[in-house]
Parts: sequence; structure tokens; C-alpha cells
Amino acid sequence: MPETPHLFDEPTRRKLEALMFHASRVRAGAIKGDRRSNKRGTSIEFADYRNYAPGDDLRRLDWNIYARSDRPLTRLYEDEEDLAVHLLLDTSASMDWQPDEGGVGAPDKFLFARRIFAGLGFVALAENDRLTMSTLDGALYGPVRGRGYGIGLLRYVGGLAARGTTDLNAALKAYALRTTRAGLAVIISDFFSPAGYMDGLNALLAKGCEVAVVHLLAPAEAEPPLVGDLRLIDMETGEPQEVSLDDGMRALYVERVREWRDGIRTECSKRGVHYVYAQTDAPWERVILQDLRRTGVVR
Repeated sequence: MPETPHLFDEPTRRKLEALMFHASRVRAGAIKGDRRSNKRGTSIEFADYRNYAPGDDLRRLDWNIYARSDRPLTRLYEDEEDLAVHLLLDTSASMDWQPDEGGVGAPDKFLFARRIFAGLGFVALAENDRLTMSTLDGALYGPVRGRGYGIGLLRYVGGLAARGTTDLNAALKAYALRTTRAGLAVIISDFFSPAGYMDGLNALLAKGCEVAVVHLLAPAEAEPPLVGDLRLIDMETGEPQEVSLDDGMRALYVERVREWRDGIRTECSKRGVHYVYAQTDAPWERVILQDLRRTGVVR
């Protein structure tokens, strides 16, 4: 298991916990959260139970069940709702873009991605939303609710590693099939998937989810600094490719990458999917505190 990294400091955590997720096109579930219901009326009809989470009102505990089974359960009522938050992280080998040896201060792409992943998780836990975190190869954490799961979240994220290949379409469709509750789904990926991604996004949308995409690239992936005769290695398959890169070819590559990004943005916009592009030489917290706030996904 990889060494657990230092993901973020206390001041950053406090900023994150002051935020909340907002989904304008998905109805929150009939489960207790810290947000107010948008439903009319003052019904307090019993709806269901869920496991007690730190911070719950102790008056909502069913003490009879606790006395019989030693299991603390919180009563839920129909006029209260929370949001199901699904955080999905691409852990394919292409996400593990490491700085060159001796590259002081150079960005680590997978650490950048994990910081966003964990930071969004803390936003959900602080708001008492129903949080499920998953890698696209199926390593799951949750569903959980409440600040008491913050340490477990950090251990889970810290133990993740990037390896192998990912078929975005297959991974997203599989997640949509197995999830039991629609909500807000945030996908963090570099979108290097030869099989495509739109079928996967469509599957989440068909499930009733509101979807946001955080598209990450390292600076050298967007604008390679090298020219000359090069031997490139595909990070996911290990296949080599001999190329000759002069200034003209480099400019063409940069333009093609820009067109590819714009194509993803356009396809997302057509389907009402929120799109954020970020490069890993920027502060990672800007993605949450500024970019996702600008889209309205958090506020």
C-alpha cells in the first residue's frame, strides 16, 4: 500500500467544511441532512431508519431498538432530505504523471487528483450528505454520512494507487447500474480513454444523476516542452512509440489537445453536465473553492 500523503492542512479543511453541494436538477432523498427540504407542508410522518452518525440529534435515536440490539438507529421523517453525493476517481496509470527526477516543485498529477477527491468528500461529510466514493476500477468507500467518517476517508484516499487502464464508458455504466440512489456525481479524470466516455455519462444521467466533470491534465500533457526525436511510452499499456517532434508538430499537438478538450466541454454542455478543466500547476483547492463554485456545484 502506498504511503499516505499529507492531503491538506487544517485551514483548508475549514474552508472546505464551510461549503455545501448544490444539485439543481436532482431531487434530494427523503433522509436527514443539514439542508432544508424544498417540499411543501409540515409533515413529520416516519419514513425510515438509518445508522446513527456523529452529530445526529440524540432525540431522534430509537432507544427501544438500541436497548434490544445495541445498534443505534436514527429515525427519519418525510419532510427532511439530504443529497446523495457520488465521487468517482480515475485511477488508471495515466493519472500517475510524476515530475521528472529532480523536478523540484513540479506537480504530481495523482496527488492533485486525490486532494480534490478527498476535499469534495469533506464537503459532503460536513453537510451530512450521503457520501459514496469510488475509483473507476471499483474500490469503494461508503455510503457514509457525518464528520465522524473523515479519518476513514483520508485512509481510503491515501491508500489509492494509479495503475492499469480504464475504460471510462464501461466503468461509469457499471457504477450507474449498481448505485441504488440518484444524486450528484462528480467525475475526476484525465479522460484518456480510447473507448470514449459519452455512453458512461449518459448512463449516469439516465439514472437521474446530476453530473459534474473535473478534467485534469499535467502541463506537459497539454503543452509538451520537448522537441526532437523522442521515444514515448504509453503509461497505461507500456507500448513505445517513436516520434519526431519539431516546432510545427508541437504546435499542431497543442492545437489538437485544445480541440479535444473543447469537444468534451461541448458534449458535456449539450447534456447539462458541468465541466471544469484544471492543470496541475495551479493550486488544487482552486478547483473546489473557485471553479466548482462558479458552476454552482458547490456554494
